[in-house]
Amino acid sequence: MSNHFAHGYALLIGVGRTAESRYSLPVTVKDVQALKTVLTDPNLCAYLDDSEHIRLLQNEQTTRSEILDGLTWLKEKAADKDATIVVFYSGHGCFDLSSQSYYLLQHDFNSIDIANTALSGQEFTQALRQIQAKRLWVVIDSCHAEGMATSKGELPADFIATALPKGIVDALKQGEGRAVFTSSRGNQSSYIRPDGTMSIYTYHLIEALKGEANKPGDSKVMLSNLMNHLGKTVLESARTLCQAEQTPFFDTAMEDFPIAMLRGGKGLPNSTPVADLPRVMSNQEVVTPALAMARRSLAILEEQAAGFGKLQMPGHLRIELEEKRQEVANLEARLQKSE
Repeated sequence: MSNHFAHGYALLIGVGRTAESRYSLPVTVKDVQALKTVLTDPNLCAYLDDSEHIRLLQNEQTTRSEILDGLTWLKEKAADKDATIVVFYSGHGCFDLSSQSYYLLQHDFNSIDIANTALSGQEFTQALRQIQAKRLWVVIDSCHAEGMATSKGELPADFIATALPKGIVDALKQGEGRAVFTSSRGNQSSYIRPDGTMSIYTYHLIEALKGEANKPGDSKVMLSNLMNHLGKTVLESARTLCQAEQTPFFDTAMEDFPIAMLRGGKGLPNSTPVADLPRVMSNQEVVTPALAMARRSLAILEEQAAGFGKLQMPGHLRIELEEKRQEVANLEARLQKSE
């Protein structure tokens, strides 16, 4: 077995300093630097630490054109038929109520003209869908509303800080072997650890990449390991450290696939040899945690909706609430069939 995850490629985006300094969020740079360290550590995830496999964008490098260029670079890397491709974004995200459009707020956006200067969710999605890899994992740690409030970076009236909308997630996950993770749901904040070292979400993501959710005998970190760990720890940490609700969201094609080596391929000791192949989860194993998280998300959305009258409820919240109710109903039906 190779001692490197040689077919892993990653674009890590930490916006950090923005051209309008009031929107800067330095912790996002700490996020991507910490993530790069664990991915390229030969004793952990074991990605190759070179410009052919890892591209790190931070601060002034995170312009709209540089991000799109990075996605084009990943499109080229997908020519490797065994490629596992990672896109990680840490920074602000917002939703335009008037146009019902989502935007990532990269370094060179202009708050006076977000619609024409920020990276739209539609353009981001189109670029990602050009990456024809069998395994694509997209992580959006956005809506750092706490950081935005601290920096007094108030958005224009029609824009609200929010996580990646479900419509964009659905578009991104189309195709085999695609997974989309977001750090929070709806209008929730993605919180920063009190010590300021990194976001809560990235902290626990790194724990999972180090094997916190693996079992003896495992030699790779799987998507399912990350989901199981993040689904429990982010919720608990947000409540304990910030007295707030932060519910991570996962949407995947049903295939479970490896994201990295586990402890440089040595894995966790096991007296019984195991095949170096990913285990395909049963339908019940996939649906049960997904249903639990969907129900928690629905409860949060219903709580948010309860604060509005029918006429005052924002359109995007009404749509998301109905979609989540349908998702819960579909998952409940699937679980009944598998029992």
